[in-house]
Amino acid sequence: MQTVTIVYISIAVVFAALTALFHYYYKTKKRTKKLVLFSFLRFLSVFALLLLIINPKFKQKSYYSEKPSLTIAVDNSSSITELGYDAKVLEVLNSLQNSKELQDKFEIDTYAFSNKLVETDSINFNGQQTNIGKALKDVNNLYKDAIAPTILITDGNQTYGNDYQFLSSKIKQPIFPVIVGDTTTYIDLKINQLNANKYAYLKNKFPVEIIATYTGTETVQTNLLLSSDGKRLASKELTFSPTDNSKVVNLNIAATKIGVQTLRATLTPLNTEKNKQNNTRYFAVEVIDQKVKIALVSDIIHPDLGALKKSLESNELRSVDILKPSEASSKLNDYQLVILYQPTQKFQEVYKTTEQLQKNTFTITGTQTDWNFLNNIQTNFQKEDTSETEEVQGQLNTNYNNFLIENIDFSDYPPLENVFGEVAFNVAHEVILSQLISGVSTDGALLTTYTLNNRRAAILTGENIWKWRAHSFLAQENFIKFDTFLGKLIQYLASNKKRERLTLGYESFYYGNREIKLTAQYFNPSYEFDANANLTAIIKNKETETTTTYPMLLNAGFYSVDLNNLPSGSYDFTVRVEGKNIRKSGSFKILEFDIEKQFLNADSKRLQAIATKTNGKKFHVNGNSEQLISTLINDQRFRTIEKSNEKVVSLIDWKYLLAFIAICLALEWFSRKYYGLI
Repeated sequence: MQTVTIVYISIAVVFAALTALFHYYYKTKKRTKKLVLFSFLRFLSVFALLLLIINPKFKQKSYYSEKPSLTIAVDNSSSITELGYDAKVLEVLNSLQNSKELQDKFEIDTYAFSNKLVETDSINFNGQQTNIGKALKDVNNLYKDAIAPTILITDGNQTYGNDYQFLSSKIKQPIFPVIVGDTTTYIDLKINQLNANKYAYLKNKFPVEIIATYTGTETVQTNLLLSSDGKRLASKELTFSPTDNSKVVNLNIAATKIGVQTLRATLTPLNTEKNKQNNTRYFAVEVIDQKVKIALVSDIIHPDLGALKKSLESNELRSVDILKPSEASSKLNDYQLVILYQPTQKFQEVYKTTEQLQKNTFTITGTQTDWNFLNNIQTNFQKEDTSETEEVQGQLNTNYNNFLIENIDFSDYPPLENVFGEVAFNVAHEVILSQLISGVSTDGALLTTYTLNNRRAAILTGENIWKWRAHSFLAQENFIKFDTFLGKLIQYLASNKKRERLTLGYESFYYGNREIKLTAQYFNPSYEFDANANLTAIIKNKETETTTTYPMLLNAGFYSVDLNNLPSGSYDFTVRVEGKNIRKSGSFKILEFDIEKQFLNADSKRLQAIATKTNGKKFHVNGNSEQLISTLINDQRFRTIEKSNEKVVSLIDWKYLLAFIAICLALEWFSRKYYGLI
């Protein structure tokens, strides 16, 4: 209790006593013993009322016991079934969950993981990808401030993501791996990795890199064959030995026809191989006859230039050339889109040439932009030129409908820097990102598109877009979200196609282990997104002639359908709007590839490494689960902790004080009434 509060309470005692004495003793001629009772009751009621006004606060402590948490993370991928250990895993899991000893010592939480971690008691081993690193990071984040050992039941075979054995420095909890699978080494040939470009150009040759590995104790020979539609394209004899157990083969294949070309790489299996599925790998290359060429014109050196080039060229259908204004004018006819980065007076000829050639443009302004020049050279938008700058974040306009945009929270992205003020438009325009200044939404535009005389254009009023790409990597550990967003904007700007009421989003081919999703947007006659439409997707397998109809579900500004259940093959599809004579068709391929079938053994070395580095201990699924239970029970690091909880309680929250005041006042009144003083 604070000193000031004690002083106030002391004053309240004196004031209450004086009030009682003044009321019953001042100018009272006959002082009886009854007055002592009356004045005492008056003192108590006045003092209690003053205490309510002062409202002192008291600390209240409570004690409770907190058991350590025990996390059981189970590999839910199909590789567990392929290795033949699904029943054994469920048996071990059941014994751990039902152990009375573990229940008495731990709070048990069960999770399943494949490509992501989910809390569940239902294990079905149907995951198509395994990301052990992400699962361990998620568990560590959930229990970073708690005592929580982790039982990791897995074969240790990770199909994508960061290598989990190098995460030990970031993981605070001990990990007890339960190894699922055979640790015996068998003879095995495997196509470990295959690298090929997604696109190739007609009548050119595209490179294919194949990394083949061998596990065994003898010297063996095999043949690597590359074929397409049963036609042999290339082959090479390979010799492996226990010491020379890896080969990198580089081939160049001719692109002879436009479209998706499906290829198959095969290692001739050995007679003694147990797993022959990992000897074959399918892949595809889309053959095109042109790419989108983009000119990035700038007179300054800035990190944005490298970020834009890297982002745009992440799609092999695009190439970006960085040009100085002095050299750009004579070359612009070779490009489909011109990006004008922070224009100044030196861009005079560039603007004249883009106007003559009717080129689409994307203008990016910043602190080094000459707005006086921009205001004079064109009339589509204007802005006052000042020397003051400001930091601006973006807020996504979910009603933007020129192309599909994933719902990205740009308010979490670092602010861009620009000259103070808002851009005034003299033409019809559509805002993609509005300005967010110091967390407050404004009517100003940060990223806008407009169309004039069949020419498409956009303007971004802010520099340091490289920070957005870096933030995307820090948040998702890849650049995909940012690159996809910028890629869709560039794809829209580089095209002069007439707007359509029904637009589709899909890939020309998918790998069987990846997400397969078809998306669509439908607009009413005023080109406003129609969220009340009924869209269906009709999927037809070309080989079997089987047709399936799927309803498309509304999701964050577009309609989508999940096609992950489709088997490998070639498909035609049609998306139609029910009740309207509007439909659109396309085709795609699903390549046969199940990465979870590529493994023959458990990866015991990496599981042993993660156990050692986190001060845990490894076990095998075929071992006695009682050993694991006993290890956890007897480990002195995992103890029940007694904790205290201190709360600050205000006197005004104590309801009995009001009752006490009421009782004191009532007793005083009835006593005075009884003795005839009222």
